[in-house]
Amino acid sequence: MLPRQEPLGSPDTSSPQEVTLTSTRAERDLQDSLAELFSIIVTLDELEKAFIKDAVSEAEYTEICERSLRQYNALLADETIAREFGGLEEFQAKWDIEAPRATKRLQAGMPSTITTPSSSAAVGGGGGGGGGGASDRGGNTSGVLILEATQDFITFLDAVKLGLLSKDQLHPLLSDVIQSVNKVTDKDFENRGKIVQWLITLNQMKASEELSEQQARELDMDIQQAYQGFRRTLT
Repeated sequence: MLPRQEPLGSPDTSSPQEVTLTSTRAERDLQDSLAELFSIIVTLDELEKAFIKDAVSEAEYTEICERSLRQYNALLADETIAREFGGLEEFQAKWDIEAPRATKRLQAGMPSTITTPSSSAAVGGGGGGGGGGASDRGGNTSGVLILEATQDFITFLDAVKLGLLSKDQLHPLLSDVIQSVNKVTDKDFENRGKIVQWLITLNQMKASEELSEQQARELDMDIQQAYQGFRRTLT
């Protein structure tokens, strides 16, 4: 909003009058950043609606969603912007934004093509055949992907045991788990939902914020159970 100007005297028609804004560059940059966040929220909500209606392909949806999430997180990495933004729900209430689908996606921090099993997310998906993932296809490729998923589970669980409990330490590792699992199978195996719930929990933490000892124990148990559920889909 432009500052209120003091009344001017008689105009000097010999030269144009120059109006100097009192806001600083930092203030303007902050407002621009908040406007970008507003735009990202609205865009994500429309993208989710379009995806549900099959108006965009999975590939297009995933690319746009991931780019929007990166921009959102990059903006909020600035402490000044984050402080002015407040929380997601607080920001939406302040600016009267109705974006329930975008809220869910921002809380998850990942596209629904990653957090929700789909036949096209599994190996060979989208090329016909009814899904089933790599575990139904056999061959060397399946074996490699199963090994990668297993290693990602073990790496994550080892990190928890070693006391690496901050968001910036655990969220990337757990993201690797869900993505490698999706390459192996599109089955919604037992306790898979716990992986997604912990991704949401971690995503809503500050980068350096750490899980409590109790949370760490629950996380370890939940991911162990998800790992066992994943293994049962392979037999």
